[in-house]
Amino acid sequence: MHDFFAGRRVLLTGHTGFKGGWLALWLRELGAEVTGFGGPPPTEPSLFGLARVADGLEDVRGDLRDRAAVAAAVAVAPPEVVFHLAAEPLVRRAWRAPVDAFAVNALGTAHVLDAVREYAPEAAVVVVTTDKVYADPDSGRRFREGDPLGGKDPYSASKAAAELVAAAYRDSYDLRIATARAGNVIGGGDWAGDRILPDAVRAARAGTPLVVRDPAAIRPWQHVLNPLSGYLVLAERLAGSGEHARAWNFAPPLEDEQRPVAWLVERFGAALGGRLEVSAPAHRDGPVEAARLALDPSLAAERLGWRERWELERGVAETAAWYRRVVFERADARDVTLAQIRDFGAPG
Repeated sequence: MHDFFAGRRVLLTGHTGFKGGWLALWLRELGAEVTGFGGPPPTEPSLFGLARVADGLEDVRGDLRDRAAVAAAVAVAPPEVVFHLAAEPLVRRAWRAPVDAFAVNALGTAHVLDAVREYAPEAAVVVVTTDKVYADPDSGRRFREGDPLGGKDPYSASKAAAELVAAAYRDSYDLRIATARAGNVIGGGDWAGDRILPDAVRAARAGTPLVVRDPAAIRPWQHVLNPLSGYLVLAERLAGSGEHARAWNFAPPLEDEQRPVAWLVERFGAALGGRLEVSAPAHRDGPVEAARLALDPSLAAERLGWRERWELERGVAETAAWYRRVVFERADARDVTLAQIRDFGAPG
């Protein structure tokens, strides 16, 4: 894997975000020549700023909705591998601004893939979507890649639309495009609003209760390095064979027990150094979210040899350690992040 990315030109959209920041640092560790395309960091503080993600890569700023800017970034690279992570990633923010969510997630994806079609048609492209692209989210079963797509809220529908855009470009223009579906990742450096662990860190710092909308909701929680390792493996396989140009789930294994929000909050609070006081929201607004979401990762295990490496207990501990070291002990965020990447080991 290190040999594959060493010296390879990679375009990473969304490098200023949480997952994109982790992936940018990992790609540089693997020796890739990385061009990042994205807007300003979405939060303050941010992993991008704290971990100095821009060091060692070409930092290109632009808006996915700007077709010319996207095309220029692809043309200048030109990439051998594309990881498309830039998106509107928050369910509730998409609910408040639905047109922006569709413009970024669906049209923005089309802008990236159209630029690839024109300037880098041989590139291996991994489009990252979400576990929420499937129809019938309250069925309670683990979704497989061939299940129908849907979306009852703007975020889910816009990401399902991105899946359709990717499939259309793949099938119409014979491009090597794969989509990667994962969701509810945890890890150090996430400062987004309306996400449970960043909210927990803010509550711990302020000494205030953590507001939890639905303690019983179940999600396929996983440390951010788990799905990122899957994206890296997928890109390498995709570069070698168009047979891998399809949709893939990256999620905890079937035998793992699914954990609710309340369990995650309790374990994270303990690992952070104390119990978190929890309260219910004063009023409820926003979209109605599924009570349970789960993915079947069997295809990735069988055909990519991928399996999550850090089980949830380890992922929670590593996430809490990152925030404890960086936020409360003032350790260098880049050093802490790179140490966890190195401890995780080679992708796969």
